[in-house]
Amino acid sequence: MRMFWMLVSLVAASALAEKPNIIFFIADDMLPRHFNCLPQGAGKNLTPNIDRLAEEGVVMLEQHCASPICTPSRYNVLTGTYASRAQNSWFKDVTKQNGGQTTVEFNTHIVKGQATLPALLKREGYTTGMVGKNHVVEAHGLKRFKDFDASAKDPENVSILKANHDRVCQVMREIGFDYVDRVYHNNPDFLGLHEVAVQNMDWITEGGVAFLKAKRDNPFFLYFATTVPHGPSQAPRSWNANPLLSPVGYLDEAPEVQPARSTIPERVKAAGLRVDQETCNMLWLDDAVGALIQTLEETGALDNTIIFFYSDHGQLSKGTLYQGGVHNPCIVWRKGGFPVGKTSDALVHIVDFAPTILDMAGADFSLTNFDGESYLPVLNGKRPPAERLMYFELGYARAIRKGDWKYLAVRYPEHLQTMSEEERERVLEEWNAERHRKHLQIVTEDPTAPFSHLTAIPGGGHAESGSTGSYPGYFDADQLYNLSRDPQEQQNLASDPRCKEKLKEMQREMKRVLSTLPGGFPL
Repeated sequence: MRMFWMLVSLVAASALAEKPNIIFFIADDMLPRHFNCLPQGAGKNLTPNIDRLAEEGVVMLEQHCASPICTPSRYNVLTGTYASRAQNSWFKDVTKQNGGQTTVEFNTHIVKGQATLPALLKREGYTTGMVGKNHVVEAHGLKRFKDFDASAKDPENVSILKANHDRVCQVMREIGFDYVDRVYHNNPDFLGLHEVAVQNMDWITEGGVAFLKAKRDNPFFLYFATTVPHGPSQAPRSWNANPLLSPVGYLDEAPEVQPARSTIPERVKAAGLRVDQETCNMLWLDDAVGALIQTLEETGALDNTIIFFYSDHGQLSKGTLYQGGVHNPCIVWRKGGFPVGKTSDALVHIVDFAPTILDMAGADFSLTNFDGESYLPVLNGKRPPAERLMYFELGYARAIRKGDWKYLAVRYPEHLQTMSEEERERVLEEWNAERHRKHLQIVTEDPTAPFSHLTAIPGGGHAESGSTGSYPGYFDADQLYNLSRDPQEQQNLASDPRCKEKLKEMQREMKRVLSTLPGGFPL
């Protein structure tokens, strides 16, 4: 009998050993021009490690994002579901305030008890780790600072920084991560103290490398979430910031897991590229990728590791559901590549990541209610379905894509449509006062400015400020585009009599999708 159980244990250990390790590297606010593997960025960046992933892996050219801002996109990745399914109190309160219309903003948080990708991988015997930017898992009880401009060396402030970091690490563990360290609970400007509102890529990477170096017999999953190239991107607050500054205050020693920061401009210049904040920050980011790959090679784990490289959403039209926001290519790498080849034009979705990764892990997820589907068969060379309907949601907008056609609807609840000028002034003054307190850019001081698709703030918030009103049909309630003829979505065909039936068809398709989701959205 003892021999029998020894054999069972050996078989189980062998099965675990055959499962691939998986790293999901999620960058922040990358643009198409930051990818050398895309036409917009070819030859413009010194990113040898990302280039290697693209050259040896597969570039998913038609990867799409459901909700192109930081929080809901991370919700999509970690749950495999649309962010309008969020169950946290903030999201529910906003839905109630808007008469039952769900409003996907920065309010869609993962809560304890939800089915998440790391929790499901743990069931499959994986050790799960997370470093970097959270901005999605709900963390109540964070302490506030008395003064945004106070010193990060003040003992009381140091205590708060560390307590907040520990609290965020705790809630990340509660949703399925075994190892959590080196966490930014939000963007650097929103950590509570201006002094620590800087990037520290090396600090995050040091945590990721420590996780990869830990001895274990089972496979691992690492969710590696950077804060770059998202702002602050100026050299003194990003790649050339004080390396001792971090979300937990001043470090005793600067991390030494990436090439020295002082070499960044030298290497960019030697490559014949212009030296500016974009090229320097992209090389800094690439150095993090290189540190992970080097560690995998040193530990002998690289040959059995799959790496996803993805930016959280499209950045050309962030905060909107236009293609510049939702179209967001990614890279999937493994040694030897995939049968599909170096590129794939299959339509795939951000909610597909979780089922795809679980499929790679050999997991049975048939009883998990994902909105996405595995695209491992596509990677393995199977032809994708001829036509897939893609759904997108953000703020007061919803959109679907079917083939070459795209329908986008914008609906503001009645209380926003009838908001008084006095109320608009109050909302804008409160918003601008908070941004002024944090030394952040003011978008507008005009209370009569129209709302954006994302937020009910006159003129829109900062995240979407570059996109608000930037499309000819932006303020139209119903928008219809033929992407094959009009990829930049410049000609709204919703009022074209020749497209009347197509508009009705797309509205029926959207109603069908919306009927499967919580809350309401009038069409």
